[in-house]
Amino acid sequence: MGAYTDILLQFVKAFAVGGALCTLAQVIINFTKLTSGRILVFFMLGGVALGALGIYDYIVDFAGAGATVPICGFGWLLAKGAMRGAERGIFGALTGALSAASAGVTAAILFAFLFSLVFRPRSKRN
Repeated sequence: MGAYTDILLQFVKAFAVGGALCTLAQVIINFTKLTSGRILVFFMLGGVALGALGIYDYIVDFAGAGATVPICGFGWLLAKGAMRGAERGIFGALTGALSAASAGVTAAILFAFLFSLVFRPRSKRN
């Protein structure tokens, strides 16, 4: 019974942290005039800053996918890759971030292409 409880607790923690991040974004959307693009950039830069300070690692250890899936997790991943690459010099710092995020970016591009073949894009009507 202990293994099932641990799995359930991991789901609850991931849902709570991911939900809190999404709730924060929704509150910012509702109560400010910031565009969604700017909010995404702020969240990504927040992940970079928290990753550079070593704080986001603790959040990821606690929440797992609840912290790595949102856009701030992408910022954290970029910062982590850049810091690892910086051990090899300035060029490594530039390429480390890209190599750390390459699998996720490649998957996003591949699935976007496949869905564009299946579905027919059209403009939204106001």
